Amino acid sequence: MIRVLIADDHAIVRQGLCRVLALTSDIVSAGEVSDGWQLLDTLKTTDTDLLLLDMSMPGPCGVDLIRMLSEQWPALPVLVFSMYGDSHLAANAIKAGARGYITKDSDPDMIISAIRHCAAGGHYLHPSLGARIMLEDRQERTEELHQKLSGREHQVFLLLVGGLPLSVIGEKLHISPKTVSTHKFRIMQKLNMKSISDLVRYAVKHQLLDH
Repeated sequence: MIRVLIADDHAIVRQGLCRVLALTSDIVSAGEVSDGWQLLDTLKTTDTDLLLLDMSMPGPCGVDLIRMLSEQWPALPVLVFSMYGDSHLAANAIKAGARGYITKDSDPDMIISAIRHCAAGGHYLHPSLGARIMLEDRQERTEELHQKLSGREHQVFLLLVGGLPLSVIGEKLHISPKTVSTHKFRIMQKLNMKSISDLVRYAVKHQLLDH
């Protein structure tokens, strides 16, 4: 038997979910809570096999709450049940430790399937969200770090890897050495580099020296 704790601040949603669970022979409600603080207290005293969690409730909520739950109850599967069909929010919830993410327009069969899947140790994403997350993740991986640089930062970057000192770069771009230093700091942060040598290697690897 899968004991599901329902966390949602809307009574009508909790009641609807209880009706969905009643359609099954292997899933029962372990209780209901309406805010983050009540959830944390209830988990200390209630045997729960899966948490069905709304992302926006009073008290601790959202991704921060999922991280908190993952730290305190690492074995508890968390299935997000949200009104937001946002792929970035879903991806962040999964990264924070949630086992699954479905939206409140999901039909009963999908809710039941998601609960069973996550309780068994798997992951479950609403089909449309899963496809979008995979596409966005692929796009992020193919995006080069230097594409995050502003136009001015890109200019400074090329002059830095060309071996010019800050003062000369400042003269060429008609900005102060202090401003050049600020750009250098931001470039290092965006490219995750620690030295000019690292920048040069990056520029060579990505064939930027002749650009």
